[in-house]
Amino acid sequence: MNKRAMRDVFLEELYQRMLIDKNIFFVCADFGSPVLDKIQADIPGRFINVGIAEQNLINVSVGMALEGYTVYAYAIAPFITMRCYEQIRVGVSVLSQVRPMNINIIGVGAGVSYTVSGPTHHCLEDLSIMNTLPNIDIFSPSDCSLVKSYFDYTVSFKHPKYIRFDAQPISDIEAEGFSSDGYRVVNEGDGESVLVSTGYMTHTALEIIKKKNVTLVDIYLVNSFDKNSLFQKLSSFNKILVLEEGIANKGGLVSEIHELFQDSEKNPKVKGIGFSKEYHFDVGSRAEVHSCAKIGFDNIIEILSN
Repeated sequence: MNKRAMRDVFLEELYQRMLIDKNIFFVCADFGSPVLDKIQADIPGRFINVGIAEQNLINVSVGMALEGYTVYAYAIAPFITMRCYEQIRVGVSVLSQVRPMNINIIGVGAGVSYTVSGPTHHCLEDLSIMNTLPNIDIFSPSDCSLVKSYFDYTVSFKHPKYIRFDAQPISDIEAEGFSSDGYRVVNEGDGESVLVSTGYMTHTALEIIKKKNVTLVDIYLVNSFDKNSLFQKLSSFNKILVLEEGIANKGGLVSEIHELFQDSEKNPKVKGIGFSKEYHFDVGSRAEVHSCAKIGFDNIIEILSN
């Protein structure tokens, strides 16, 4: 199966839209790609490179979004979330509560997709820290078909969004495309256990279901999925394993699933599988990094078997 890079699929959609929609601006922090070269060459008046200056990137983007433009702010994921966190908090999260704006913060390099670059380029905290900010939707896709079908939503839904893309080319999953429900059922299992995953971890889960007959639910709107619908879907299972390529149980997807059941009489066993709260200096393939962190294929099989 062909693999594609999420950013290339998204930016190609963006390029085609920018050719006909003069309300769209693209702002980047000196981070390129072949599609960006086309945008810069063909639409130079709405392509802005602020240089390696993510704080300024957010400030410039907020200013244009407040003027009514649709803005895409683009950089490496750990830098566009953590280097300029205060600018996002004040300029986007606080201000958007009183002034509507359509700003799309795009981070490339979710989780450990820059596997050999070490903790400076790993992005394990973003789901937790962005999820604690009010007024920002988080999109964490598992494949390019979702990315492509999500694009129109970024234009029509005039609200701040954080969009986290994997850095590596990735295969498409045989499942439904984007819907406002924010999740899709990839596999129906025996009804005893369910894997709930987001981003790259859904691909690990796909390998798991070849060995274990469990249900698999892929979540791509991490904090704005249809909570009533997902509660109904998950409440029949005795064991829920949540797979997150981030620091588990610290405000990301695992915490969202725990919150689903906190006021319910139903009490399924929810276990979060993700990185421990420390930095990881192991390098190698993604599978090797996951194995060192004890969130690899064999680790998850063992948890499911107990």
